[in-house]
Amino acid sequence: MSKNQSTLTAEARERVGKGSARELRRTGKIPAVIYGNKEAPVSIAIDRNEITKRIFGGGFMTTTFTVEVGKDKYMVLPKDYQLDPVRDFVMHVDFLRISEKSTVTVAIPVHFANEDKCPGIKRGGVLNIVRHEVEFHCPANAIPESITVDLISANLGDSLHISAVKLPENVTPVITDRDFTIATIAAPAGLKSDAEETEETVEEAEGETEE
Repeated sequence: MSKNQSTLTAEARERVGKGSARELRRTGKIPAVIYGNKEAPVSIAIDRNEITKRIFGGGFMTTTFTVEVGKDKYMVLPKDYQLDPVRDFVMHVDFLRISEKSTVTVAIPVHFANEDKCPGIKRGGVLNIVRHEVEFHCPANAIPESITVDLISANLGDSLHISAVKLPENVTPVITDRDFTIATIAAPAGLKSDAEETEETVEEAEGETEE
């Protein structure tokens, strides 16, 4: 389950708009908003250095935060952030207000285990990652840091599907109409999988029999 829970300190922001946002940025702060859960949006200002460190430190979009605004506290999940297209400065952050009973939709990173022991990779195969992240519905207070695909028995030509991944309780993929592929073990040029070799051997044998 998620160990990603943290606290942010923010200030209430009474003025909104482009002029107010520019003024905030000049003072080292970033405009942000907390919305959702059928409550009125809350405009806030957060420290630019702090939020930049959080965003570029990894795992930001799967981290639940308690945002402290004076005496008020909000449990939130980051939903979006905007960067300056030229300098990569953080310009704005959107937070979704949640509760411990909330179910959220989050893109979870995919990790791979036992690459060094994978039979297909040992034979020269290449791990072809189809999805670096997978979207899931999950409890807001139990967001997985990642999902793990085990390559211990993957051979050349194998496709690794979501059904092969052991998921935490109450975590379900957004895509439910198919057993979608997460990765494949692709054979490099000139290297055939067992299935291809067997098929060609059978075809050759059948051809000799017909002659």
